[in-house]
Amino acid sequence: MNLYEQPVHILHEMRKRKDITTVDICESVLKRIEKTESQLHSFLTLRGDRIIKDAAEVDKKIQSGDPVHEIEGMPVAVKDIFSTKGITTTCGSQFLKDYVPPYESTVTQNLQNVRYNLVGKTNMDEFAMGSSTENSAFGVTRNPWNLDCVPGGSSGGSASAVAAGQALAAVGTDTGGSIRQPASFNGIVGLKPTYGRVSRWGMVAFASSFDQAGPLTRDVEDAAILLQIIAGYDKHDATSLKVEVPDYRAYLNKSVQGLKIGLIKDLDLSSCDPEVVSIFENNLAVLKDAGAEIVDISIPNIKHAVATYYVIAPCEASSNLGRYDGVRYGRRSTKKGNLIEMYEQSRDEGFGKEVKMRILIGTFALSAGYYDAYYLKAQKIQNLIRSQYYKAFQKVDAIATPVAPTPPFRIGEKTDDPLQMYLGDAFTIPANLAGIPGISVPGGFTQSSLPVGLQLLGNHLEEGKLIQIAHCFEKSLNLEKPALAI
Repeated sequence: MNLYEQPVHILHEMRKRKDITTVDICESVLKRIEKTESQLHSFLTLRGDRIIKDAAEVDKKIQSGDPVHEIEGMPVAVKDIFSTKGITTTCGSQFLKDYVPPYESTVTQNLQNVRYNLVGKTNMDEFAMGSSTENSAFGVTRNPWNLDCVPGGSSGGSASAVAAGQALAAVGTDTGGSIRQPASFNGIVGLKPTYGRVSRWGMVAFASSFDQAGPLTRDVEDAAILLQIIAGYDKHDATSLKVEVPDYRAYLNKSVQGLKIGLIKDLDLSSCDPEVVSIFENNLAVLKDAGAEIVDISIPNIKHAVATYYVIAPCEASSNLGRYDGVRYGRRSTKKGNLIEMYEQSRDEGFGKEVKMRILIGTFALSAGYYDAYYLKAQKIQNLIRSQYYKAFQKVDAIATPVAPTPPFRIGEKTDDPLQMYLGDAFTIPANLAGIPGISVPGGFTQSSLPVGLQLLGNHLEEGKLIQIAHCFEKSLNLEKPALAI
């Protein structure tokens, strides 16, 4: 048995029985990284020099009979968008190539509070703008199921690392699907919480009204464990919700008997890959056989979700990225010129193509004469979508959709066609517009052994119910996974 292939909760039980040690676990993961990282490029920063030392300290506690948290000493990866004190945080951008934060994000601080073992910071699309991790300034991450395919994005490095056994779990961010889509593309679990459930303090901003952190794990139980750690109110984040965090593991091993799962009749699946549709239909049958009732619902404005998101998100990006001027921190151009020229040259050298394009789109949409026509209209559509989901959840307990219209696509396949890349987010974006939680759980594999996920969406703050349904589905499906490409 390869330890790096096992979920955290299984390994924790094994080490409590003293069948294995935390050092054994970490050595297994480090050997896996050594074998695969040159091919995958999941990480931007590795912390292998400290992993074993920290693991040995946890083993001393276990030997002494002291209580140990499930995550304590376990090798966990963190997307390179979270500020980590004393450790480089690049956000996948040349602009922040040498930036070392003087403070810790709330998410990573919460993980530190239970003494997680940071294995490294993972690759990502620059400033989280992308769906394939091809927009990183530091190279492309590859999919461990097929090295010619993308791992999804923007949390592609985190998802690839977990799927390949380079980390037992990871934390990513989701602005328009950046946890759920990579989870689907890598055959793992990815959970986007309700907006405000997890603090954004210390998380580099892309679109502040959508950004949300969440776990990427090997199974649903591990997702519940990680969410329990990182969720909660934070006085440093004005959008953080001051609500009680339930015991998410209490939702495990519960039946879905009598629960209603919504099927959006307005969702057009005609452009989906046929294998994605076939796997989705099989997943619905599994839920139905487990006791759930499939109910048709309507979200009439879902057809406008992609256009709405790609107006609002670039507008917020334009505002958030205004701080990168070459003066306060980050890259500064060495070319000669006046102050304005220094701003322009620093931004030209520091930002990649996709980031520049989104800044330009957002700046245009916010400019005089266009604000009402684009930004204001998009906000009105967003409110309609939010209210339509609210009405739908009066009838159903959760909503099921595919995660993405296709399985993982080939590297370079969509880089010259931004519209097709953006349309790939059609099923994930609505949850961000509505601020509701969503989870991607492995649903099957194509004939080419590429993973396809099932997406479940829940009502505001009902992550627990999503965990309940996803865990029941996971057990009922009992998916056998083919071998990785590496």
